[in-house]
Amino acid sequence: MSDSEQVTFSAFARLVLDAVENAKITYLIGGSVALAVWGEARTTRDIDLVIELPLESMADLSAELEKRDMLVPVEVMLDLLIEYRADLPINAIHMYSGYKAEFYLLKPGDAFRSSNLARRRLVDLGPPLGEVYVHAPEDLILNKLHFYDISHQPKHIRDIASIVLSQEDALDHAYIDEWARQLDVTDIWLEVLRQIEDI
Repeated sequence: MSDSEQVTFSAFARLVLDAVENAKITYLIGGSVALAVWGEARTTRDIDLVIELPLESMADLSAELEKRDMLVPVEVMLDLLIEYRADLPINAIHMYSGYKAEFYLLKPGDAFRSSNLARRRLVDLGPPLGEVYVHAPEDLILNKLHFYDISHQPKHIRDIASIVLSQEDALDHAYIDEWARQLDVTDIWLEVLRQIEDI
């Protein structure tokens, strides 16, 4: 692919998923792509994924990404897998479009991400993405509560509200309440619900 060729975000996302699927990596898509399924879509230049990346699969994933013009050495993957002080993603930037994939790793003992992967939903996003795994809506809400707690970016609150309003009674509130307690974001969750009641 030359730098004169235009790459759409959807085509880039399909490249990322092809790499992940060819490397036989368990994944789910979060962020704005999953938001388009459960809430109100917004534009993005990043695709966020949660992945279970065994040591023996790192070389395969690195090679598959390189075939698609994204350079992520195995050493970078290994460093982030064993880094416990911060929850930093593996960044894979497409050389010709500048689009970015952020891979959040399932680390040993991470019960929350294990639950996310176990509850992922298979949805059809149409061509070129087709059938893909995304966060369940409850887990997307919880992740956005967590990231709002870290960053205080208002977009996360807007996103949560759009999911709640779109999904309404389909949401498992008991599940959200329990994990909000464990993640220490109950106060934020209750405030979002209060704001939604005032809409």
